[in-house]
Amino acid sequence: MSMWLVLTVQVIWPGLCLAMQHYPTTWGHYDICKSQVYTDEGLTWDYMACQPEATDMTKYLKVTLDPPNITCGDPPETYCALENPYMCNNECDAATEELAHPPELMFDFEGRNPTTFWQSSSWRKYPKPLVVNITLSWNKTIELTDDIVITFESGRPEQMVLEKSLDYGRTWQPYQFYATDCLDAFTMEPKTVQELSQFTLLDIICTEEYSRGYVWKYDKTVRFEIKDRFALFAGPRLHNMASLYGQLDTTKNLRDFFTITDLRIRLLRPATGATMVDESNLSRYFYAISDIKVHGRCKCNLHANSCVFEKEKLSCECEHNTTGPDCGRCKRNYQGRAWSAGSYLPIPKGTANICVPNNISPVIRQNVSSLGVANRNQDCNCNPFGSESDHCNGTGFCKCKAGATGVKCHECLPGYLWDNGCKSRVCDNELLRCQNGGVCVNNVRCQCPPAFSGLLCEKPRCESEAGGCDPDSGQTPLSHSAFLLLLTSACVLLLTRL
Repeated sequence: MSMWLVLTVQVIWPGLCLAMQHYPTTWGHYDICKSQVYTDEGLTWDYMACQPEATDMTKYLKVTLDPPNITCGDPPETYCALENPYMCNNECDAATEELAHPPELMFDFEGRNPTTFWQSSSWRKYPKPLVVNITLSWNKTIELTDDIVITFESGRPEQMVLEKSLDYGRTWQPYQFYATDCLDAFTMEPKTVQELSQFTLLDIICTEEYSRGYVWKYDKTVRFEIKDRFALFAGPRLHNMASLYGQLDTTKNLRDFFTITDLRIRLLRPATGATMVDESNLSRYFYAISDIKVHGRCKCNLHANSCVFEKEKLSCECEHNTTGPDCGRCKRNYQGRAWSAGSYLPIPKGTANICVPNNISPVIRQNVSSLGVANRNQDCNCNPFGSESDHCNGTGFCKCKAGATGVKCHECLPGYLWDNGCKSRVCDNELLRCQNGGVCVNNVRCQCPPAFSGLLCEKPRCESEAGGCDPDSGQTPLSHSAFLLLLTSACVLLLTRL
Protein backbone atom coordinates (compact mmCIF):
# COMPACT_ATOMS: atom_id res chain seq x y z
CA MET A 1 0.00 0.00 0.00
CA SER A 2 2.82 2.40 0.89
CA MET A 3 4.60 1.75 -2.42
CA TRP A 4 1.33 2.43 -4.29
CA LEU A 5 0.95 5.69 -2.38
CA VAL A 6 4.50 6.79 -3.19
CA LEU A 7 4.01 6.03 -6.90
CA THR A 8 0.70 7.90 -6.93
CA VAL A 9 2.22 10.96 -5.25
CA GLN A 10 5.14 10.97 -7.68
CA VAL A 11 2.70 11.02 -10.59
CA ILE A 12 0.48 13.84 -9.35
CA TRP A 13 3.02 15.85 -7.36
CA PRO A 14 4.62 17.92 -10.17
CA GLY A 15 1.21 19.22 -11.19
CA LEU A 16 0.26 19.86 -7.56
CA CYS A 17 3.50 21.74 -6.92
CA LEU A 18 3.02 23.81 -10.06
CA ALA A 19 -0.47 24.72 -8.89
CA MET A 20 0.88 25.69 -5.47
CA GLN A 21 3.54 27.89 -7.03
CA HIS A 22 0.85 29.87 -8.81
CA TYR A 23 -1.69 29.81 -5.98
CA PRO A 24 -0.61 33.03 -4.22
CA THR A 25 -0.62 34.99 -7.48
CA THR A 26 -4.22 34.02 -8.19
CA TRP A 27 -5.59 36.43 -5.63
CA GLY A 28 -5.52 40.16 -5.35
CA HIS A 29 -4.06 41.47 -8.57
CA TYR A 30 -7.33 42.70 -10.04
CA ASP A 31 -5.32 44.36 -12.79
CA ILE A 32 -7.83 43.92 -15.65
CA CYS A 33 -10.89 46.18 -15.58
CA LYS A 34 -12.67 44.67 -18.56
CA SER A 35 -12.28 42.18 -21.38
CA GLN A 36 -14.22 41.40 -24.52
CA VAL A 37 -16.18 38.16 -24.61
CA TYR A 38 -18.53 36.49 -27.07
CA THR A 39 -22.11 35.94 -25.94
CA ASP A 40 -25.38 35.04 -27.66
CA GLU A 41 -25.78 38.75 -28.41
CA GLY A 42 -22.30 38.94 -29.97
CA LEU A 43 -19.07 40.61 -28.82
CA THR A 44 -19.57 42.44 -25.52
CA TRP A 45 -17.61 43.67 -22.49
CA ASP A 46 -17.09 41.61 -19.36
CA TYR A 47 -16.36 44.02 -16.50
CA MET A 48 -14.23 43.09 -13.49
CA ALA A 49 -13.04 44.78 -10.32
CA CYS A 50 -9.57 46.26 -10.75
CA GLN A 51 -6.98 48.22 -8.78
CA PRO A 52 -3.46 49.63 -9.39
CA GLU A 53 -0.37 47.65 -8.50
CA ALA A 54 1.22 48.46 -5.16
CA THR A 55 4.36 50.61 -5.31
CA ASP A 56 6.71 52.81 -3.26
CA MET A 57 4.45 55.72 -2.33
CA THR A 58 7.27 57.93 -1.00
CA LYS A 59 7.96 58.96 -4.62
CA TYR A 60 4.73 60.97 -4.65
CA LEU A 61 4.52 62.59 -1.23
CA LYS A 62 5.10 66.09 0.11
CA VAL A 63 6.88 66.38 3.45
CA THR A 64 6.48 69.24 5.95
CA LEU A 65 8.09 69.78 9.36
CA ASP A 66 6.69 71.50 12.42
CA PRO A 67 8.35 73.60 13.67
CA PRO A 68 9.63 74.55 10.20
CA ASN A 69 13.08 75.59 11.47
CA ILE A 70 13.74 72.36 13.36
CA THR A 71 16.24 70.99 10.78
CA CYS A 72 19.85 71.34 11.90
CA GLY A 73 22.45 73.58 10.26
CA ASP A 74 21.11 77.10 10.75
CA PRO A 75 23.16 78.09 12.64
CA PRO A 76 25.84 75.40 12.08
CA GLU A 77 26.15 72.96 14.95
CA THR A 78 28.49 70.18 16.09
CA TYR A 79 27.01 66.96 17.45
CA CYS A 80 28.33 64.33 19.81
CA ALA A 81 27.68 60.61 19.66
CA LEU A 82 25.03 59.35 22.07
CA GLU A 83 27.15 56.40 23.19
CA ASN A 84 30.34 58.48 23.50
CA PRO A 85 29.86 62.10 24.66
CA TYR A 86 33.52 62.86 23.94
CA MET A 87 33.25 61.97 20.23
CA CYS A 88 31.96 65.29 18.85
CA ASN A 89 33.02 65.45 15.19
CA ASN A 90 29.64 65.41 13.39
CA GLU A 91 28.92 68.83 11.93
CA CYS A 92 25.66 70.07 10.42
CA ASP A 93 25.75 73.18 8.22
CA ALA A 94 22.76 74.01 6.00
CA ALA A 95 24.92 76.29 3.80
CA THR A 96 27.29 73.45 2.83
CA GLU A 97 25.85 70.67 0.68
CA GLU A 98 28.11 67.96 2.09
CA LEU A 99 27.17 68.88 5.67
CA ALA A 100 23.46 69.64 5.20
CA HIS A 101 20.71 67.26 6.30
CA PRO A 102 17.45 68.49 4.71
CA PRO A 103 14.12 66.55 4.97
CA GLU A 104 14.28 65.13 1.43
CA LEU A 105 17.18 62.91 2.53
CA MET A 106 14.63 60.75 4.37
CA PHE A 107 13.44 59.52 0.96
CA ASP A 108 16.55 59.40 -1.24
CA PHE A 109 18.35 56.34 -2.56
CA GLU A 110 19.56 54.08 0.24
CA GLY A 111 22.88 52.29 0.14
CA ARG A 112 25.12 55.32 -0.23
CA ASN A 113 28.30 55.59 1.79
CA PRO A 114 28.31 57.66 3.89
CA THR A 115 24.61 57.36 4.72
CA THR A 116 22.41 60.37 3.93
CA PHE A 117 19.79 61.45 6.45
CA TRP A 118 17.63 64.25 7.81
CA GLN A 119 18.65 65.58 11.21
CA SER A 120 17.00 67.87 13.72
CA SER A 121 18.65 70.54 15.80
CA SER A 122 19.87 69.32 19.19
CA TRP A 123 18.01 69.44 22.49
CA ARG A 124 19.65 72.71 23.45
CA LYS A 125 16.44 74.08 25.07
CA TYR A 126 16.19 71.23 27.58
CA PRO A 127 14.10 70.68 29.74
CA LYS A 128 11.58 72.07 27.24
CA PRO A 129 10.46 69.03 25.18
CA LEU A 130 12.13 68.46 21.81
CA VAL A 131 8.98 67.84 19.75
CA VAL A 132 8.97 67.42 15.95
CA ASN A 133 5.98 66.68 13.69
CA ILE A 134 6.88 65.14 10.31
CA THR A 135 3.83 65.15 8.00
CA LEU A 136 3.71 63.08 4.81
CA SER A 137 0.92 64.18 2.45
CA TRP A 138 -0.24 62.64 -0.82
CA ASN A 139 -3.25 64.84 -1.62
CA LYS A 140 -4.85 61.53 -2.58
CA THR A 141 -6.42 58.61 -0.78
CA ILE A 142 -4.05 55.63 -0.71
CA GLU A 143 -4.30 52.09 0.65
CA LEU A 144 -1.36 50.64 2.58
CA THR A 145 -0.14 47.21 1.47
CA ASP A 146 3.05 46.68 3.52
CA ASP A 147 4.67 47.73 6.79
CA ILE A 148 5.54 51.37 7.36
CA VAL A 149 9.27 51.33 8.21
CA ILE A 150 11.18 54.30 9.66
CA THR A 151 14.97 53.91 9.88
CA PHE A 152 16.77 56.16 12.35
CA GLU A 153 20.37 57.26 12.00
CA SER A 154 20.24 58.42 15.60
CA GLY A 155 18.96 56.31 18.46
CA ARG A 156 15.28 55.45 18.22
CA PRO A 157 12.99 57.89 20.04
CA GLU A 158 11.99 57.09 23.60
CA GLN A 159 8.51 58.47 22.87
CA MET A 160 6.80 58.69 19.50
CA VAL A 161 3.31 58.55 17.96
CA LEU A 162 2.35 57.55 14.42
CA GLU A 163 -0.88 59.23 13.31
CA LYS A 164 -3.09 59.05 10.22
CA SER A 165 -5.57 61.33 8.50
CA LEU A 166 -8.37 60.38 6.13
CA ASP A 167 -9.41 63.97 5.35
CA TYR A 168 -6.20 65.55 4.02
CA GLY A 169 -4.85 66.60 7.41
CA ARG A 170 -7.95 68.31 8.79
CA THR A 171 -8.33 65.72 11.56
CA TRP A 172 -5.92 63.13 12.93
CA GLN A 173 -6.20 59.87 14.80
CA PRO A 174 -3.45 57.70 16.30
CA TYR A 175 -2.19 54.62 14.50
CA GLN A 176 0.25 53.46 17.18
CA PHE A 177 2.14 54.71 20.23
CA TYR A 178 5.83 53.93 20.89
CA ALA A 179 7.66 54.36 24.19
CA THR A 180 10.30 52.88 26.47
CA ASP A 181 7.62 52.94 29.18
CA CYS A 182 4.06 52.97 27.81
CA LEU A 183 2.42 53.37 31.20
CA ASP A 184 4.55 56.36 32.10
CA ALA A 185 4.41 58.04 28.68
CA PHE A 186 0.82 57.39 27.57
CA THR A 187 -0.89 55.62 30.52
CA MET A 188 -1.33 52.56 28.29
CA GLU A 189 -0.42 48.94 28.94
CA PRO A 190 2.34 47.83 26.55
CA LYS A 191 1.34 45.41 23.80
CA THR A 192 2.75 43.95 20.61
CA VAL A 193 0.93 43.34 17.34
CA GLN A 194 1.31 39.59 17.95
CA GLU A 195 -1.15 39.95 20.85
CA LEU A 196 -3.92 41.26 18.55
CA SER A 197 -6.71 39.07 17.22
CA GLN A 198 -9.29 39.38 14.44
CA PHE A 199 -11.58 41.05 16.97
CA THR A 200 -8.97 43.54 18.27
CA LEU A 201 -7.17 44.30 15.00
CA LEU A 202 -8.45 47.89 15.01
CA ASP A 203 -7.25 48.53 18.57
CA ILE A 204 -4.72 51.33 19.01
CA ILE A 205 -1.79 49.96 21.02
CA CYS A 206 1.38 51.25 22.64
CA THR A 207 4.45 49.13 22.04
CA GLU A 208 7.84 49.17 23.76
CA GLU A 209 9.36 46.92 21.12
CA TYR A 210 11.03 49.71 19.12
CA SER A 211 12.02 52.23 21.77
CA ARG A 212 15.14 50.97 23.47
CA GLY A 213 17.61 53.67 24.45
CA TYR A 214 20.64 52.93 22.26
CA VAL A 215 20.75 50.18 19.66
CA TRP A 216 23.30 49.14 17.10
CA LYS A 217 23.16 50.34 13.53
CA TYR A 218 21.47 47.21 12.17
CA ASP A 219 18.59 47.55 14.62
CA LYS A 220 17.37 51.12 14.27
CA THR A 221 14.03 50.63 12.57
CA VAL A 222 10.58 51.47 13.89
CA ARG A 223 7.69 49.66 12.21
CA PHE A 224 3.94 49.87 11.91
CA GLU A 225 3.09 46.27 11.13
CA ILE A 226 0.58 46.08 8.28
CA LYS A 227 1.32 42.51 7.18
CA ASP A 228 0.97 41.08 10.67
CA ARG A 229 -2.54 42.51 10.72
CA PHE A 230 -3.28 41.09 7.27
CA ALA A 231 -2.10 37.71 8.58
CA LEU A 232 -4.90 37.65 11.16
CA PHE A 233 -7.24 36.87 8.25
CA ALA A 234 -4.92 35.60 5.52
CA GLY A 235 -2.73 33.32 7.64
CA PRO A 236 0.93 33.70 8.72
CA ARG A 237 2.29 33.41 5.18
CA LEU A 238 -0.62 35.40 3.67
CA HIS A 239 -1.63 32.27 1.78
CA ASN A 240 -5.38 32.78 2.19
CA MET A 241 -5.86 36.18 0.59
CA ALA A 242 -9.42 35.20 -0.31
CA SER A 243 -10.35 35.40 3.36
CA LEU A 244 -8.66 38.80 3.76
CA TYR A 245 -10.31 40.28 0.68
CA GLY A 246 -13.65 38.93 1.82
CA GLN A 247 -13.26 40.76 5.12
CA LEU A 248 -12.05 43.97 3.44
CA ASP A 249 -15.02 43.79 1.12
CA THR A 250 -17.63 43.43 3.83
CA THR A 251 -16.15 45.39 6.76
CA LYS A 252 -15.88 49.10 5.99
CA ASN A 253 -13.97 49.96 9.17
CA LEU A 254 -11.35 47.35 8.31
CA ARG A 255 -10.76 48.78 4.84
CA ASP A 256 -10.65 52.32 6.25
CA PHE A 257 -8.04 51.22 8.81
CA PHE A 258 -5.52 50.65 6.01
CA THR A 259 -6.56 53.80 4.11
CA ILE A 260 -4.90 57.22 4.53
CA THR A 261 -4.42 60.57 2.86
CA ASP A 262 -1.65 61.70 5.24
CA LEU A 263 0.71 60.26 7.84
CA ARG A 264 2.22 62.16 10.75
CA ILE A 265 5.25 61.05 12.75
CA ARG A 266 5.26 62.84 16.11
CA LEU A 267 8.71 62.65 17.73
CA LEU A 268 8.20 63.48 21.42
CA ARG A 269 11.42 62.50 23.21
CA PRO A 270 14.79 61.60 21.68
CA ALA A 271 16.95 58.67 22.70
CA THR A 272 18.99 59.46 25.81
CA GLY A 273 20.74 56.13 26.30
CA ALA A 274 20.42 56.48 30.07
CA THR A 275 17.92 57.30 32.77
CA MET A 276 19.23 60.84 33.23
CA VAL A 277 19.81 63.52 30.59
CA ASP A 278 23.38 64.85 30.56
CA GLU A 279 22.66 68.60 30.76
CA SER A 280 26.34 69.42 30.29
CA ASN A 281 26.35 67.92 26.78
CA LEU A 282 22.93 68.39 25.14
CA SER A 283 24.41 68.03 21.65
CA ARG A 284 24.13 64.25 22.18
CA TYR A 285 20.34 64.39 21.90
CA PHE A 286 18.57 64.86 18.56
CA TYR A 287 16.56 63.00 15.91
CA ALA A 288 17.98 61.73 12.63
CA ILE A 289 16.10 59.64 10.02
CA SER A 290 17.83 58.01 7.05
CA ASP A 291 14.85 56.31 5.40
CA ILE A 292 11.04 56.05 5.46
CA LYS A 293 9.23 53.30 3.54
CA VAL A 294 5.52 53.54 2.75
CA HIS A 295 4.26 50.88 0.35
CA GLY A 296 0.73 51.08 -1.01
CA ARG A 297 -1.54 51.88 -3.93
CA CYS A 298 -3.91 54.60 -5.02
CA LYS A 299 -7.41 53.99 -3.76
CA CYS A 300 -9.62 53.84 -6.84
CA ASN A 301 -12.58 51.98 -5.33
CA LEU A 302 -11.77 48.98 -7.58
CA HIS A 303 -12.65 51.04 -10.67
CA ALA A 304 -9.13 51.61 -12.12
CA ASN A 305 -5.98 49.60 -12.74
CA SER A 306 -3.59 52.55 -13.05
CA CYS A 307 -2.86 55.78 -11.22
CA VAL A 308 -1.00 58.67 -12.87
CA PHE A 309 1.17 61.38 -11.33
CA GLU A 310 0.76 64.64 -13.21
CA LYS A 311 1.31 68.22 -12.08
CA GLU A 312 2.44 67.01 -8.65
CA LYS A 313 -0.84 65.14 -8.14
CA LEU A 314 -1.96 61.50 -8.17
CA SER A 315 -5.24 60.52 -9.78
CA CYS A 316 -6.88 57.27 -10.84
CA GLU A 317 -7.45 56.54 -14.53
CA CYS A 318 -11.06 55.54 -14.01
CA GLU A 319 -12.94 52.78 -15.83
CA HIS A 320 -16.50 51.45 -15.45
CA ASN A 321 -17.99 54.86 -16.42
CA THR A 322 -16.74 56.39 -13.15
CA THR A 323 -14.83 59.61 -12.57
CA GLY A 324 -13.16 61.68 -9.83
CA PRO A 325 -9.73 61.42 -8.11
CA ASP A 326 -10.78 58.13 -6.47
CA CYS A 327 -13.33 57.07 -9.15
CA GLY A 328 -15.85 57.97 -6.48
CA ARG A 329 -18.81 58.98 -8.64
CA CYS A 330 -20.50 58.16 -11.93
CA LYS A 331 -19.78 60.13 -15.09
CA ARG A 332 -22.37 62.56 -16.33
CA ASN A 333 -25.22 60.70 -18.04
CA TYR A 334 -24.16 57.42 -16.36
CA GLN A 335 -26.26 57.63 -13.22
CA GLY A 336 -28.89 55.09 -14.16
CA ARG A 337 -28.22 53.57 -10.75
CA ALA A 338 -26.43 54.87 -7.68
CA TRP A 339 -22.61 54.75 -7.68
CA SER A 340 -21.03 51.90 -5.74
CA ALA A 341 -17.46 50.85 -5.09
CA GLY A 342 -16.29 47.68 -6.80
CA SER A 343 -16.29 44.43 -4.87
CA TYR A 344 -13.44 41.94 -4.33
CA LEU A 345 -16.01 39.16 -4.34
CA PRO A 346 -16.44 36.69 -5.85
CA ILE A 347 -12.78 35.71 -5.99
CA PRO A 348 -10.87 35.98 -8.28
CA LYS A 349 -12.54 38.49 -10.64
CA GLY A 350 -14.65 40.48 -8.21
CA THR A 351 -17.66 42.55 -9.21
CA ALA A 352 -17.20 45.80 -11.13
CA ASN A 353 -20.46 47.53 -10.10
CA ILE A 354 -20.23 49.73 -13.18
CA CYS A 355 -22.17 52.95 -13.63
CA VAL A 356 -24.91 52.51 -16.24
CA PRO A 357 -26.32 55.01 -18.76
CA ASN A 358 -29.29 57.13 -17.76
CA ASN A 359 -31.41 55.69 -20.56
CA ILE A 360 -31.88 52.49 -18.53
CA SER A 361 -32.81 54.42 -15.42
CA PRO A 362 -34.77 52.29 -12.97
CA VAL A 363 -37.15 55.09 -11.98
CA ILE A 364 -39.52 56.61 -14.55
CA ARG A 365 -40.93 59.87 -13.23
CA GLN A 366 -42.70 62.89 -14.56
CA ASN A 367 -40.97 66.12 -15.43
CA VAL A 368 -39.70 67.51 -12.14
CA SER A 369 -39.85 71.12 -13.26
CA SER A 370 -43.57 70.86 -13.97
CA LEU A 371 -44.37 69.07 -10.72
CA GLY A 372 -42.43 71.24 -8.34
CA VAL A 373 -39.67 70.44 -5.86
CA ALA A 374 -41.96 68.56 -3.47
CA ASN A 375 -42.48 65.70 -5.91
CA ARG A 376 -38.76 64.95 -6.05
CA ASN A 377 -39.51 62.93 -2.93
CA GLN A 378 -42.21 60.91 -4.63
CA ASP A 379 -42.77 57.32 -3.53
CA CYS A 380 -40.28 55.04 -5.32
CA ASN A 381 -41.37 51.96 -3.38
CA CYS A 382 -37.81 51.56 -2.14
CA ASN A 383 -37.34 48.53 0.07
CA PRO A 384 -37.71 49.77 3.66
CA PHE A 385 -34.96 47.46 4.95
CA GLY A 386 -32.40 47.99 2.19
CA SER A 387 -32.83 51.74 1.57
CA GLU A 388 -32.43 54.89 3.62
CA SER A 389 -36.02 55.88 2.78
CA ASP A 390 -38.98 54.57 0.80
CA HIS A 391 -38.96 57.85 -1.15
CA CYS A 392 -36.70 58.86 -4.04
CA ASN A 393 -33.60 60.90 -3.29
CA GLY A 394 -32.83 64.22 -4.99
CA THR A 395 -31.92 62.50 -8.27
CA GLY A 396 -35.04 60.33 -8.33
CA PHE A 397 -33.54 57.04 -7.20
CA CYS A 398 -33.52 54.86 -4.10
CA LYS A 399 -30.58 55.52 -1.78
CA CYS A 400 -29.33 52.12 -0.63
CA LYS A 401 -27.86 51.30 2.76
CA ALA A 402 -24.39 49.73 3.03
CA GLY A 403 -24.34 46.34 1.32
CA ALA A 404 -27.63 46.80 -0.55
CA THR A 405 -28.09 47.24 -4.30
CA GLY A 406 -30.73 46.95 -6.99
CA VAL A 407 -33.40 49.28 -8.34
CA LYS A 408 -35.28 49.33 -5.04
CA CYS A 409 -32.34 48.36 -2.79
CA HIS A 410 -33.90 44.92 -2.47
CA GLU A 411 -30.76 42.89 -3.28
CA CYS A 412 -27.36 42.47 -1.63
CA LEU A 413 -23.88 43.07 -2.96
CA PRO A 414 -21.49 40.10 -2.99
CA GLY A 415 -20.34 39.39 0.55
CA TYR A 416 -23.68 40.35 2.10
CA LEU A 417 -26.76 38.30 2.97
CA TRP A 418 -30.38 39.42 3.03
CA ASP A 419 -31.90 39.31 6.52
CA ASN A 420 -34.32 42.24 6.77
CA GLY A 421 -31.54 44.24 5.17
CA CYS A 422 -28.08 43.27 3.97
CA LYS A 423 -25.78 41.88 6.63
CA SER A 424 -22.10 41.10 6.28
CA ARG A 425 -21.27 37.49 5.43
CA VAL A 426 -18.84 35.94 7.91
CA CYS A 427 -18.48 32.45 6.47
CA ASP A 428 -19.61 30.17 3.67
CA ASN A 429 -18.75 26.77 2.27
CA GLU A 430 -16.56 28.02 -0.59
CA LEU A 431 -14.17 30.87 0.21
CA LEU A 432 -14.69 31.79 3.86
CA ARG A 433 -14.67 28.31 5.30
CA CYS A 434 -14.83 27.70 9.04
CA GLN A 435 -11.56 26.03 10.03
CA ASN A 436 -10.68 23.07 12.27
CA GLY A 437 -14.08 21.39 11.95
CA GLY A 438 -16.17 24.50 12.56
CA VAL A 439 -19.65 24.69 11.04
CA CYS A 440 -20.96 27.80 9.26
CA VAL A 441 -24.34 28.80 10.73
CA ASN A 442 -26.53 30.91 8.41
CA ASN A 443 -23.36 32.46 6.94
CA VAL A 444 -23.13 34.82 9.93
CA ARG A 445 -21.01 32.85 12.43
CA CYS A 446 -18.83 29.77 12.80
CA GLN A 447 -19.90 27.23 15.41
CA CYS A 448 -16.54 26.02 16.69
CA PRO A 449 -15.63 22.69 18.28
CA PRO A 450 -14.72 22.93 22.00
CA ALA A 451 -10.96 23.08 21.39
CA PHE A 452 -11.07 26.09 19.05
CA SER A 453 -12.22 29.70 18.98
CA GLY A 454 -11.97 32.77 16.74
CA LEU A 455 -14.06 34.23 13.95
CA LEU A 456 -13.28 31.26 11.69
CA CYS A 457 -12.35 28.79 14.49
CA GLU A 458 -8.74 29.43 13.57
CA LYS A 459 -7.31 29.67 17.11
CA PRO A 460 -6.72 26.79 19.55
CA ARG A 461 -8.56 27.65 22.77
CA CYS A 462 -5.53 26.62 24.81
CA GLU A 463 -3.62 29.68 23.49
CA SER A 464 -5.65 31.92 25.81
CA GLU A 465 -5.25 29.62 28.80
CA ALA A 466 -2.54 29.87 31.44
CA GLY A 467 0.57 28.12 30.21
CA GLY A 468 -0.58 28.15 26.59
CA CYS A 469 -0.81 25.04 24.45
CA ASP A 470 0.99 21.86 25.46
CA PRO A 471 2.62 20.39 22.34
CA ASP A 472 2.61 16.96 24.03
CA SER A 473 -1.10 17.00 24.73
CA GLY A 474 -2.10 16.55 21.13
CA GLN A 475 -4.25 19.69 21.22
CA THR A 476 -2.11 21.72 18.89
CA PRO A 477 -3.40 20.69 15.45
CA LEU A 478 -1.65 21.18 12.18
CA SER A 479 -2.92 24.56 10.98
CA HIS A 480 -3.74 25.41 7.38
CA SER A 481 -0.59 27.52 7.09
CA ALA A 482 1.58 24.83 8.71
CA PHE A 483 0.10 22.27 6.33
CA LEU A 484 0.90 24.47 3.32
CA LEU A 485 4.44 25.06 4.62
CA LEU A 486 4.93 21.31 5.11
CA LEU A 487 3.47 20.61 1.67
CA THR A 488 5.68 23.23 0.02
CA SER A 489 8.82 21.89 1.71
CA ALA A 490 7.98 18.35 0.64
CA CYS A 491 7.27 19.62 -2.85
CA VAL A 492 10.71 21.25 -3.15
CA LEU A 493 12.40 18.13 -1.75
CA LEU A 494 10.63 15.80 -4.16
CA LEU A 495 11.22 18.01 -7.21
CA THR A 496 14.96 18.03 -6.49
CA ARG A 497 14.91 14.23 -6.62
CA LEU A 498 12.82 13.87 -9.78
